[in-house]
Amino acid sequence: MSSRPGRAVRRALTSIVPVTALLTLTACGTGTTAATGPSQAAAPGSPGLAAARAALEKYAERPAAISVTEPVGKQIPQGKKIDFILCGVQSCKDLADFFTVAAGELGWKVKQIATQGTPESVQAAYEQAVRDTPDAVVASGFPRAVYTKQLAQLKAAGIPVIQSNADDVVGDGVSLLKNGPNDVGVQGRMLASWVVSNSRAQANTVYFDLPAYTILKPVKDSFAANYKKWCAGCSLDNVDVPITAVGKDMPDRVVSYLRSHPKVTHVVFSLGLLNVGVPAALKTAGITGRHIVVNVGDAQNYQYIQSGLTDGAMALNSHETAWLQVDALARHFTGQSMAVDQKAALPNMLVTKDNLPSADGDFPIVEDYQKQFKALWGLS
Repeated sequence: MSSRPGRAVRRALTSIVPVTALLTLTACGTGTTAATGPSQAAAPGSPGLAAARAALEKYAERPAAISVTEPVGKQIPQGKKIDFILCGVQSCKDLADFFTVAAGELGWKVKQIATQGTPESVQAAYEQAVRDTPDAVVASGFPRAVYTKQLAQLKAAGIPVIQSNADDVVGDGVSLLKNGPNDVGVQGRMLASWVVSNSRAQANTVYFDLPAYTILKPVKDSFAANYKKWCAGCSLDNVDVPITAVGKDMPDRVVSYLRSHPKVTHVVFSLGLLNVGVPAALKTAGITGRHIVVNVGDAQNYQYIQSGLTDGAMALNSHETAWLQVDALARHFTGQSMAVDQKAALPNMLVTKDNLPSADGDFPIVEDYQKQFKALWGLS
């Protein structure tokens, strides 16, 4: 059964997707590596299982505090003008809206510039920003290869550019980058901790990945490394999926795979959007007893978890990312370094039915994050 996920896919095609991926979407094919064979899993109570359970206990706890604790300590100027360049999908709009709310607390005005996510529209948006000469430019998902010329112009004008969820690095015009390649590996570790714990270190797992999204490679690598360390002898198969399968035949692909691999116990998706429509397809096909966990949850997958159709998800920190970006600019506008924000770890959480904060949509990981940021800004 095929399923069209609609808005769920638009939300889940998140800001973590770099535009370089969009340049090569139709060029990607599929590839399946062979499974490692019959599982020689570790016995329950093994050191690996104990380590996985300890990690999961930490990741399942909802963080109570943001990691930035140093107050700005100076009067933050009002009236700043920020251009926020959208990436063309709903989650980027959400991030921009969260940013706009935070900026409004400081008396700043945010101009949201729409794009269609194509290189041409992104470049046009950055050209608009260059003409606007704002006090800062913020965006998500765009690697510098797409806007090299405009980045150089903004740098020459002394205008900071802040990025998140992009396959890029800080420097040479990019003043701040959160959820970059060095940050997202923890997501794979979180997923592995759940699979190994849930299976009592006796899993037979398939990992469905979207290789076109290069920012997801560290997630996949981290999952494999931690899974192997904690679940020695457990089978792991990796299946590469083309973006053309999303919203079309992805559920059929999963059903077909599980029919031909009946010993698989756990299914992992590198993005929650890959799971949209899968639970219904498995039910129609009469396939039961499989455990599903996804990276980067969304409203649809949270509803699946609440209904018992999916077991778990790594929740993304969009709320906290947006407010941290405003915090970094507050420091910049008061003559301070953004280093405290660049070094700060964003909160993460592995949610299941037992600890799901909400199934109504995106939720903040740190419940009172706004109050905590306002305290840093001298607003409370």
